[in-house]
Amino acid sequence: MNTPDKNRYENMKYARCGNSGLMLPKISLGLWHNFGGVDVYENAKEMVLRAFDLGITHFDLANNYGPPPGSAEENFGRILKSELAAHRDEMVLTSKAGYLMWPGPYGEWGSRKYLIASCDQSLKRMGVEYVDVFYSHRPDPDTPLEETMMALDQIVRSGKALYAGISSYSPEQSEAAFKILQELGTPCLVHQPSYSMFDRWVEDGLLDVLEKYGVGAVVFSPLFQGLLTDKYLKGIPEGSRASKEHGFLQASQITEDKIEKVRAL
Repeated sequence: MNTPDKNRYENMKYARCGNSGLMLPKISLGLWHNFGGVDVYENAKEMVLRAFDLGITHFDLANNYGPPPGSAEENFGRILKSELAAHRDEMVLTSKAGYLMWPGPYGEWGSRKYLIASCDQSLKRMGVEYVDVFYSHRPDPDTPLEETMMALDQIVRSGKALYAGISSYSPEQSEAAFKILQELGTPCLVHQPSYSMFDRWVEDGLLDVLEKYGVGAVVFSPLFQGLLTDKYLKGIPEGSRASKEHGFLQASQITEDKIEKVRAL
């Protein structure tokens, strides 16, 4: 069992998430990449433990993170059980459902059946009784928004999650979702959009909606998956995200125009 740094809370800054009572660290650890079954487990463990030592208490997952899907949650659950089990109440664990997880008509999107089954599976993979936030990972064009939000409400009321969240919803979709959740008595805690210097769509209305409803924002890919660092200034390094077949950063996204902008920073 790991012994965390006793001074881990001295330097990290925390901020209130929206109008809630929940404080989140200014930097969270997302397990979208580098924590799946294709990755080196010891590296994943070292990153989680180092993050916790630095006062990072928020660990963000989703049912499909891996690859293969589900393996990031399994690996995190293994780390939690073997190294950090005594510190579960010092952590904010979040998960999501919305993307493809299993074959057939019930394995993705936003139906009540899929979301609740996904939440149950995520809890089993991580070995926890609840997550702090459970998200609808993406809007579903074919399922009534009321059904998706009622599923989140049910998950919270059943004790499987403490808060509800949404991810990658447009400003209009977000406002509609917030209204439904307010009426249900389970206000939306947080929206998780992509946001970086190369991806500024949230400035076109979403931030105004979040402020209007007192909903927090936890952004993903703030460094555009590493492109906003010096990693790709001299090409695509071996072992980098863009070099991997299963990576979401594609070589075609690393254009000379973007590289010149990064050099100028």
